[in-house]
Amino acid sequence: MGDGFQVIVDLDADETDAEGLARRVLEWLVAEGIVFAERTRCVPGQPLGHPPGPHWERAVTDDWDFAPQDGLAVHTRRTGFTSGADMPGAARCPLCHAPTPLDDTDDGAAWQRFSTAMRTWYDTGAASVDCPACATAVPVPDWTWDEAPLAFGRLGFEFWNWPELTDDFRARVSALLDGHRTTYLWGGY
Repeated sequence: MGDGFQVIVDLDADETDAEGLARRVLEWLVAEGIVFAERTRCVPGQPLGHPPGPHWERAVTDDWDFAPQDGLAVHTRRTGFTSGADMPGAARCPLCHAPTPLDDTDDGAAWQRFSTAMRTWYDTGAASVDCPACATAVPVPDWTWDEAPLAFGRLGFEFWNWPELTDDFRARVSALLDGHRTTYLWGGY
């Protein structure tokens, strides 16, 4: 059995507000008893995270059959979040909703355009890809993905080996983020 995760990504946080928003959400999570404030070695692949608190069940569905095995990692730097080892089959334009296949039908040219833009976004914080259908330059974080979701942001709350987070909990976290757009990914390794 591998490790599983769920992550709530703020798609709009920038360099100036990511730390403050992370602090606000973390303070709320601690006050609710969902996680502890102190950081320990409780997150796979990260040096430190926040372990589950005494009321972690406030964040998860009622039909859980295990307690959280690990903790919460809070990311406040440019991060490309992925649902796991697979990559998406298509990117979807948020404006015209047309899919752009990312398979080898065009000798990999579409995937190469997205891959280059993703690296540029990671290095600089800004990059876009022109939609082949509507010819609009769309920022990398605004694209949506089928099959294996991706998300690009400067703020993410990554829960490792927890039961399923509820819609209500995810909405409460999102409400603390000043009206920013959020997305939810889950996956594992």
